[in-house]
Amino acid sequence: MEIFKEVKPIRAFLGRFVNNSIGLVPTMGALHQGHLSLIKKCKKENNLTIATVYVNPTQFNNASDLDKYPRTIEKDIELLASEGCDVLFCPSNHEMYPKPSSLKMDFGHLDRILEGEFRPGHFSGVGLVVSKLFNIIQPTKAYFGQKDYQQYKVLSKLVEELDFNINLECVPTIREEDGLAMSSRNQRLDISAREKAIVFYKALNRAKNLLLERASMQFVKQDIKQFCEAESGVKLEYIELATRENLILMENVKDANDSVLLIAGFVGEVRLIDNLFLS
Repeated sequence: MEIFKEVKPIRAFLGRFVNNSIGLVPTMGALHQGHLSLIKKCKKENNLTIATVYVNPTQFNNASDLDKYPRTIEKDIELLASEGCDVLFCPSNHEMYPKPSSLKMDFGHLDRILEGEFRPGHFSGVGLVVSKLFNIIQPTKAYFGQKDYQQYKVLSKLVEELDFNINLECVPTIREEDGLAMSSRNQRLDISAREKAIVFYKALNRAKNLLLERASMQFVKQDIKQFCEAESGVKLEYIELATRENLILMENVKDANDSVLLIAGFVGEVRLIDNLFLS
């Protein structure tokens, strides 16, 4: 596996692959089987598979969260190499942002709901760094996990509006045996918190059943808040029902095939997100 830390060398290297399909898997490291599922799919569909590991400071609106984000680059390198990843790009902050960036992105409706509401500025930072990676790597396809579904829809809008010649792939969430969505932030959970964290996946399934029985979202929100916060140390931030296509929030299920439930909350100090398609 080739490893690059600077923009110019990786651009020079990729110049040898202009007639090949290039797949990109952007990550912030602390890799797990969810990330590796993206690598596997990427390898099947492209001549060259490139992973990036970069903890992007511009998408954090909480300095403590940025400081505590797990960083395991040596283990990440081992995992990527074992999966046959061809190239790793792991730049420094100075390489990605030689000067402080003043560019801001606004994704309209998607910036004002769910993660956009509770993490203001988050998607501007995501859009900025992914635009940089797309520009540097110029991939044919890029792969993202369904766990960050709103992020996937934001980046779909980015690709559409900026005319990036890139196909985005949304890969299903990989879960632990008990259903917990795999996440780098899970590494911050102690044993007790890890046992409680499954409450959000249980809550999604509970909400799904209620909605399919024609309960209103108003009732579901009250029920799920009580259900989650019955666990000590757990705080529900939001649970919402939305259309899959454009994340328009809904009060009732209109079409299960175009519906997704999205949830976020805290177990202690660790913030987790998850989602579930209704169909």
